[in-house]
Amino acid sequence: MIINGALVRFRTRSRIELVAKARFMFGKQIMTPEQADTPARRIYFALQTAYVGEEEERENGLTSAHELIVAFKAATTSELAREILDRAEAAAAADNCYLALKLTRRIINHEDTVLGRSPPALPAFVPSVATRISERTGDAHA
Repeated sequence: MIINGALVRFRTRSRIELVAKARFMFGKQIMTPEQADTPARRIYFALQTAYVGEEEERENGLTSAHELIVAFKAATTSELAREILDRAEAAAAADNCYLALKLTRRIINHEDTVLGRSPPALPAFVPSVATRISERTGDAHA
């Protein structure tokens, strides 16, 4: 798990309650550099860096994500993929990288289908219960 850029390891099963705004990802949501081996995965990795990285890393992640998104949109024939990437980039620009990551997961799935690639190394993006509740109530997940 990463919380506000810090790696957290659990030695035993734990229950965590975050009582303040925090940027976090769970292990299966975290992409390693080695997994970023396709254009869509590189976008995800850049957004992940923007989401949980240090301040300088966040800026670099957003810049990289923008450049990668521009290239992907130019190369794809899918209008839906372009629209999803526009939404992901807008979310990232509004400091909602969690939503941007969720949208980018859809692009990874699309890319895998087009490339005939086996299921992604990362499982489907499943938001936490707190995220689903905050989306229903209109609160932003940070």
